[in-house]
Amino acid sequence: MTADIQHHFADLSEVTLHYLTAGEGDPVVLLHGVPQSSHEWQRIIPLLADRYSIVAPDLRGLGDSSRPATGYDKRTVAADIWELVHGKLGLERFFLVGHDWGGPVAFALAAQHPEAVRGLAILDVAIPGDGAEMSQGGRRWHHPFFRTLDLPEALCAGREHMVIDWLFDNYGRRPNVIPPEDRAEYHRTYSRLGGFRALLAYYRAFPQDARDNAEIVARNGKLKMPVLALGGDSSFGRGMETYESLSRLAEDVTGGLIPDCGHWVAEEAPDFIADQLRTFFAKIAAK
Repeated sequence: MTADIQHHFADLSEVTLHYLTAGEGDPVVLLHGVPQSSHEWQRIIPLLADRYSIVAPDLRGLGDSSRPATGYDKRTVAADIWELVHGKLGLERFFLVGHDWGGPVAFALAAQHPEAVRGLAILDVAIPGDGAEMSQGGRRWHHPFFRTLDLPEALCAGREHMVIDWLFDNYGRRPNVIPPEDRAEYHRTYSRLGGFRALLAYYRAFPQDARDNAEIVARNGKLKMPVLALGGDSSFGRGMETYESLSRLAEDVTGGLIPDCGHWVAEEAPDFIADQLRTFFAKIAAK
């Protein structure tokens, strides 16, 4: 199955976002993770585009979007996405999907604009501020390392591809789940000036993200829209942590495990993910 994927740029208040579009039908917004870009959805988009209108942006600082010095807390990144999909593209209501750091961005967007999000899907990530410890007590060692000031930049300058490849080799169910041509695309964007700085900024904003999320849940209560929460069952997949995290933050949560899958869910299990999303969206549309 193929899809006619179009590339666009939108000049927003604080940032220029590169984004992909494809398909026709009810809108679906796909938010990627780190160290990836909208390119991670290339296997998912053709499986959805026959029924849905897809918008897949590169988040602030990542992919081919511009790289401002600040604004990497997820509430601000979510505001970028809202300005794009609502302000520029005129979407009033849409389905929203986030993987890895795209998940907390999606959560922040859904919490700020619950009237616009018909259904929220979170893939293999926990949400900062949910009451648990997102870094798994140090098992995800790169979290505190990336939050350390100055040292990652000094150690990784000119070696960004080594860091990215280590994550790809070790956090999937098998070392080869991200093929060379896809790695080359991620190397291209994260090796550009400011790319690795922006990657680190997503992690360094974690304390602010946790405060922001705890505050909005305390003020507004749990999310009311349907939520699908899925975690990879192998290697560094989150397992049931994703479901458990969202259950603390939303009232209507379904989901569970992605079989035979680590963290890189869009590449490792595209058919399973697409099937789960289509079923989830269809149930919401039928109500």
